[in-house]
Amino acid sequence: MSNKDFDKWNELKKKLHTTEKPKDFYFREREIWWCSLGLNIGFEEDGKNENFERPVLVIRKFNKYVLWILPLTRSHKTGDYYFRITQGDEDDSVVILSQIRLISNKRLLRKMRMMDEKEFKEIQNKVKKFLP
Repeated sequence: MSNKDFDKWNELKKKLHTTEKPKDFYFREREIWWCSLGLNIGFEEDGKNENFERPVLVIRKFNKYVLWILPLTRSHKTGDYYFRITQGDEDDSVVILSQIRLISNKRLLRKMRMMDEKEFKEIQNKVKKFLP
């Protein structure tokens, strides 16, 4: 088991919680963002680097504050719970379908790009199969 610096994450989490987003801040479904996911328990996907961040796909926007996201990884995972996407000239990424998560927009750091509509529809359909 690796040692995780939960204290460092907790300090950053407090800052994120008290920071207000600009009034013109917005996000949309299909966008991929860098997001402060933090340090998590067990096999939940962690963020990396000083902001405990990783790329995420906005799968559903409920309002301007709350959204469902799916984390992305560069690991070449396969199976029913993963969906490989292509990011233009960059290497492939994999969406981790089983780790859908509700987050606050305060975790969103910077927008990367908009996902292809066809790929997004495929991901939506796969996620729907997991829901009761």
